[in-house]
Amino acid sequence: MIRGLSACLPALAVMALVAPAQAQETGQIVKPILDLRLRAEQVDQDGLDSTLALTLAGRFGLDAKFGNGWSALVEGEAVGHITNDFSDTVDTVPGKAVIADPEAFELNRLQVSWKGEAANATLGRQRIIFDDARFVGNVGFRQNEQTFDAVRFGIAGFQNVSLDYVYVDKVHRIFGDESPVGEFESDSHLVRAGVTTALGDFVATGLFLDFDESAAASGQTLVLGWSDSWKLEAGRFGLNARFGQQSEYHGRGPAQDLGYQSYGASFARNDLTLIGGVEILEGAGGRGFATPLATLHAFQGWADVFLNTPAAGVRDSSLGLKGAGVGLIDGAKPASWAVFYHDFDSDNGDLSYGSEFDAVFRVPINGWLTFEAKGAVFSGSDNGPADRTKFWVALETRF
Repeated sequence: MIRGLSACLPALAVMALVAPAQAQETGQIVKPILDLRLRAEQVDQDGLDSTLALTLAGRFGLDAKFGNGWSALVEGEAVGHITNDFSDTVDTVPGKAVIADPEAFELNRLQVSWKGEAANATLGRQRIIFDDARFVGNVGFRQNEQTFDAVRFGIAGFQNVSLDYVYVDKVHRIFGDESPVGEFESDSHLVRAGVTTALGDFVATGLFLDFDESAAASGQTLVLGWSDSWKLEAGRFGLNARFGQQSEYHGRGPAQDLGYQSYGASFARNDLTLIGGVEILEGAGGRGFATPLATLHAFQGWADVFLNTPAAGVRDSSLGLKGAGVGLIDGAKPASWAVFYHDFDSDNGDLSYGSEFDAVFRVPINGWLTFEAKGAVFSGSDNGPADRTKFWVALETRF
C-alpha cells in the first residue's frame, strides 16, 4: 500500500510555488484562484433555540498550465465566523443547533497533474467528484471543502469508455483540522468505469474504504448505474437507475450486507424540467447503508436530516421542478430556481419519518457575483426526527 502519500506534500509545495514563476518565464498560462462566499444560515429546530450563523469562506491560490499537458495548482482555504452563537462541530454552544461550518485556515489543494490524449494523472491534495457526487464528492455546499491526499490515474483512450483509479491516503473532511473527526487516515481505493452504448450510459463504481479513525465509515461498496434519454416532439425524457451493495472490507464495515437502489425519471421542455425519483438505503444489524465520501447535502433533502442512514433504512420518494432562463438583470446570466418535495419512510417495517419541502433561487448579478436564497422545511412524524426549518442567503464571487 502507498501509506504516507501526505509526506510528498512538501515537495509538491515547492513544485507548485516554483511553477508559476517558471510558467511566466516560458509564456505559459498562470491564473489566480479567488472564490469568496458570504452566507447567513438560519436554523429553527424543535427543542433547540433559534440559531443564526454568519460566515465568510475564501479560497485563494494559483493554477499554472505548462506545455505537454503538465500543470500545478496551490490553493488555501479560510473560513471565518462573523457571528459565533452556534455549534459548529468543534465548539458547542448549549441549546443551539449544529451548523457545520467551523473556523478554518488550511491548505485546500496542492497538486501536480499531467493530461494527455489517452490518459491523465494527478498527485497531491485534490478535489475528487465522481458523477453526481452521490458516492464521492467535495461537499461543496459547506464552507470548508472536502479534499483528498491522493494519487489519481485516468484512461480515456478507448472509444466511449473511461476508467479512473484513485488511491486515497487521507481525507480532509469539512469539519477542519481542529476537529477529532476532521481527517481520516486512509488506505482506500476508489475505482470508476463508464461506458456509453446504444442502450444508454453505464457506470460501475467500487469503493474500498479503510479509515483508521472510523471503522463505521469503512467498508466495501459496489455500485452499478444506468441512464439514458430520448428526444421527443414534446421535449426530452430521461430515465436512470442505480443499484449497490455494501459489505465489510478488511474486517471493517457492516456486519450484514446492505443494499442501495435508486430510480429516477425526468422530462425537460424549454427551460422547465420535471424530476421524480425513489432512493432506498437499506438498514440492518443496527446500522444503515453509508456513503461517507459523498456530498450528502445534495440528497434526501437539504435540511440534512438523514446524513446518517437510520438503522431501519430510509426510502425517499421525491418530486421536483427546476426552471432556468429567467432574465432579471440586463447583461447578466439568467436566474434559475428549483422546488422539491420529499416523503421519507423506513425501508424496514412501516415507519413514517416525515416529509420535506425545499426551494432555491439563484440570481447572477454580473459576471462575477451571484446571489442565492435557499430554504428547507422538514416536518417530522410523531415518532420521527424533530421538525426543523433552515434558510440560507448567500453572496458568491469567483475570479
